[in-house]
Amino acid sequence: MKKQIAWLFLAGCLCLPTVAGAQETRDDSRYLAGAVPEVEGKVVFTRQFSIPGMSGEEVYQRAETWLDARLKKNANNSRITYTKPEEGLIVGMGDDWIVFSSTALALDRTRILYQVTVHTAAEKCDLEISRIRYLYREGKEKYEAEEWVVDKYALNKTQTKLVRGLAKWRRKTVDFMDDYANDLAEAFSKVTVAEEPQQAAPARMPQTNEPIVVQPKQTVNPVAVQQVVPVAQPVAEAPRQAAAPASALREVKPDELPADAIQSNRGRLVITIGTDPFDCTNLTAGAGGSLGRVGGQPVVFTILTPDQNYQALEQAQSYTVRFFPNGAKEPSVILQCEKATAPATVEGMPRTYVGRIVKAEVQ
Repeated sequence: MKKQIAWLFLAGCLCLPTVAGAQETRDDSRYLAGAVPEVEGKVVFTRQFSIPGMSGEEVYQRAETWLDARLKKNANNSRITYTKPEEGLIVGMGDDWIVFSSTALALDRTRILYQVTVHTAAEKCDLEISRIRYLYREGKEKYEAEEWVVDKYALNKTQTKLVRGLAKWRRKTVDFMDDYANDLAEAFSKVTVAEEPQQAAPARMPQTNEPIVVQPKQTVNPVAVQQVVPVAQPVAEAPRQAAAPASALREVKPDELPADAIQSNRGRLVITIGTDPFDCTNLTAGAGGSLGRVGGQPVVFTILTPDQNYQALEQAQSYTVRFFPNGAKEPSVILQCEKATAPATVEGMPRTYVGRIVKAEVQ
């Protein structure tokens, strides 16, 4: 019996080099130099889609319906934050999970936060994902993509191998972006139930700057799309609020704002830092907020939860606060603010920011 145990132990030891060798020969070529693109020092993933024969209106409708459903599937703060149909522009903020490994005893994962921008036109669409951040170990560790998964840090000096420790982050980030592009390609290639099924999109997007060509079988009836892609609102209903004209809001003096114009338990507060939709930061006041007065001046209080990324707001001198009632795609209140002095924050507690209101718009 002892000899059998000794033999099994020896056999197990002899197998170890084989397993290690298998791991060393893993093909990581698709994750090497250039797999994580940078634009002016920032990580920016882009994909271009060519959809022959599809009108600009339908390209926009499909992209917006897809992004709305894609951001809502995790039931978190992900959402569309800005739309401009006349320019074919859709901007959203994403909050997803990337799972590195999952077993019965342990779950290794990270939250990934990002901005997604979709620009549509007749027969084409551009997808861009940027401002990528990670919250690891329940937010105790925070990383920016630029300091974590770029060539400079995630590859060895000769750029022939992934650096151990960062390899899983680089692989899963690239895979996440590929899956995003695959989802959008499928949204453009959807057909009616009555038609024959179309060939599925490739499992991996090609590592190329050439446009991804999507061939829809025909111009699809919007109602038929509803049968294939569930959305939060039937397409056949009244026009979405996003298409409402700017005149839906009227400017009022800050002193004349109704006290109940913002009710944090009946909607969400979104903070926008910057005026350029392609270069702005959006934050949801996770702990809510309210209107008030400081030194006799009207202000808006916005409160971030301890795990939220607040650095951009710390550095900002001005910002915009929008209040979205529950279920609404457009804000009922827009406040342009100058940052005022706020009380010091105790580590691990919510952060309160005070914005002096300089311009107000309400419904």
